[in-house]
Amino acid sequence: MTRMPLASLTTARVGGPARRYLEAETEDELIIAVRAADEAGEPLLIIGGGSNLLISDEGFDGAVIHIASRGLDIREAGDGTAVLRAEAGHPWDELVAYTLSEGYSGLEALSGIPGLAGATPVQNVGAYGADVSQSITSVRAWDRSERTVVEFANADLGFGYRDSVLKRSTKNGSPRYVVLTVEFALSKGSTSAPVRYAELARALGVDIGEQADAADVRREVLRLRAGKGMVLDASDPDTYSTGSFFTNPIVDEATAAALPADAPRYPVAEPGRVKLSAAWLISHAGFRKGFGLAPEDGTGGRASLSTKHTLAVTNRGDATAEDLLVVARTVAAGVEKAFGIRLHPEPLLVNCTL
Repeated sequence: MTRMPLASLTTARVGGPARRYLEAETEDELIIAVRAADEAGEPLLIIGGGSNLLISDEGFDGAVIHIASRGLDIREAGDGTAVLRAEAGHPWDELVAYTLSEGYSGLEALSGIPGLAGATPVQNVGAYGADVSQSITSVRAWDRSERTVVEFANADLGFGYRDSVLKRSTKNGSPRYVVLTVEFALSKGSTSAPVRYAELARALGVDIGEQADAADVRREVLRLRAGKGMVLDASDPDTYSTGSFFTNPIVDEATAAALPADAPRYPVAEPGRVKLSAAWLISHAGFRKGFGLAPEDGTGGRASLSTKHTLAVTNRGDATAEDLLVVARTVAAGVEKAFGIRLHPEPLLVNCTL
């Protein structure tokens, strides 16, 4: 193991050094590295694509393991369906593109999301009306507490909005379960899953609930994401971020009713609760796109809200983790003052707090 500046492993491009660093290219290497850290009593941080992660400028005083296992395998399951098995370290968007090139659909609305396959069930990754809970059939993981490989069926994973059993279960302050492989259910053919998001439906010229050509869905999702700085681009500072910094808050009906009539509201499974738009709350609390760039914003222009939308906190080139947190804290405090609603971070914050 060697010291490693962690900024180079994250899409926000911030973060101090790791005390020890190891890249695990196979499942066996990953399990051996995790077991060794646990047996030594070391703090442990596992990094995949680094897209949903904000690491402090002090870095991480422990072992950092970078998951780099790759591999995809599709097997026919009958009745026009198939199962895709992905190694945890396989790049997510490469996986989505592969399924379409092989003549399968179901994941196309999740195109362009940065990160690796193994992270998707942890956060129940989603976008444009879809999330991975709709397609995951099983997850294999290393159980750090029991020191054995375990398998979760979809029903065992306790999926919620940007949440799962994998995210909630911890050991010594880090995840108890280390994802090894993930299996997804696919449909054979070029027809997409039903389109569930209004903006995407308009772009495709279909009604919500209708289907389209899966390749067209992927194309439009990538276009929409790029327009919001949500597709990694080395030439665009708006993409140097953790993605959406805040989750859409879920509140009681009385809190939602107190908002202006034009505030977006979305149903959730929990009775008496309503999901709101974090982006709407931020912009209507007075925070414009690019907040943080002006001298009076107090960030020195090193960090700001994206100039394309208000949900991402971006590194303009030489920001520190603390610079990003200054912007995020200011926005969260402003929304709470304006609406009495506290925003919560979506990325994992390592050795730092909002």
